[in-house]
Amino acid sequence: MKTFIGLLLVATAFLVSCSKKFIDIDPISTVSTDQVYKTDNDFQNAVNGVYAVFQTEYANFWQYGDVRGDDTKSGLVSNLPVSDMDKFILNNDADILIQTWRNYYKAIYRANAILDKIQSVTTAAVPNKDRYTGETKFLRALAYFNLVRIFGDVPMVTTPLSVDDTYKVPREKVANVYDKVIVPDLQDAEGKLPKTYSGADVGRATMGAAKSLLGKVYLTRQDFPKAESKLQEVTTLGYNLLANYNDLWDYTKNEHHSEYIFDIEYEEGINEGSIFTTQFSLSFQGAGTLANVMATAYGLPAAGGGDQGCPTDFLFNNYDANDARKNVSVAKGLTVNGVYTAISPTGIGSFTLKYLTAMAKANDSRANWKVIRYADVLLMYAEALNENGKTTDALTYLNMVRTRAKVPTYSGLTKDDTREKIYLERRFEFYLEGQRWFDLVRTGRALATMAPNGMKDYMTIFPIPQAQIQIINNPSILPQNPGYN
Repeated sequence: MKTFIGLLLVATAFLVSCSKKFIDIDPISTVSTDQVYKTDNDFQNAVNGVYAVFQTEYANFWQYGDVRGDDTKSGLVSNLPVSDMDKFILNNDADILIQTWRNYYKAIYRANAILDKIQSVTTAAVPNKDRYTGETKFLRALAYFNLVRIFGDVPMVTTPLSVDDTYKVPREKVANVYDKVIVPDLQDAEGKLPKTYSGADVGRATMGAAKSLLGKVYLTRQDFPKAESKLQEVTTLGYNLLANYNDLWDYTKNEHHSEYIFDIEYEEGINEGSIFTTQFSLSFQGAGTLANVMATAYGLPAAGGGDQGCPTDFLFNNYDANDARKNVSVAKGLTVNGVYTAISPTGIGSFTLKYLTAMAKANDSRANWKVIRYADVLLMYAEALNENGKTTDALTYLNMVRTRAKVPTYSGLTKDDTREKIYLERRFEFYLEGQRWFDLVRTGRALATMAPNGMKDYMTIFPIPQAQIQIINNPSILPQNPGYN
């Protein structure tokens, strides 16, 4: 089911860039791209090269989406950059910022090269032309969506550029990036992508993925009528919640199930594995003997995990006692063969089981990163319905998620109460899935929530990496975000 992942890096050789470059926006290669964009297979390999960049970038997405928020804290080691992210003291030139900027623009550059070349080919030469166009636009939209959510105004590049031109691209207002790239790309993608795939192509972007991401974009922009309409379309495409929440995290089963919409795909054993199992498992230092119990029970290489992904006490304590999501999302111990082993009282305090799966070596896990799943669509749809004054309907979709979690459903709530219940439900449903920080920002609650942790009013976005500011050395083209100078 993940066969196509093994091809993800093939296209990299097609896109070698010059040594003199603006490191954020790869310019046109000195190698003629006409020689590598001819056949259907050429374009498939090139699209695979765009997917490959997302494998790299999403390895650290949890630091933005979770550690920055109030439900996740950094692990035992306090001098790591992830701790700085947690405390709102991340350096302007932190490696995670540099790599994020580079990776997304690498994906955008590759996407632009594909879209530029695919316009002139015929469907006789490239039978899957529409599909490759849809996939590429979906991925470019996802890259820009994350860029503007992380950095705010960013350079908007939609065509291949020369070396000299890369130094002249100014930052573009967020609204323009949405209006001119993100929304049009997703609208085009949803009309070109198939509903499903078979065989080795399972895992690629689908019509449902494009519609779901577009719904999230509308919700982020607080365009609730459009969000409602688009997310309603997704509810007609045949997706369903899994009956058992824990099956979402059972990696012995098919990850492309009825709730799956779009993942960043990983596969162990071929140098395409993810780091999540290692990052979120326990070390002996962080958990005491529990680390050895975990390693044996889950088939991990050794008790040498990263001690990351630690839930806060608030989150741990506020799950309903009968909530089916609690034990896999947040834990303070494990029961194996009837014996309960608690975490060391001097260690990290709590941990998650979401990404644990057997693996032969560290940092080589089959665990995917879930970008959008159907529960997200249902809760976004409920939110849009409620904001549009359809609270009774909103409760129907909120209660679908709660019923699966085996917790009491809601009825008779006001619009304001329903809004708060949806916000809370997203915390319980999507712990450590990269959602919380962006939910806080898009709903205007980030500063009030995170000020006690050190957040300042300008920190709803991150600094532009200082190395990139220095390369351009022109504040009229690439100024630093306010507050970070």
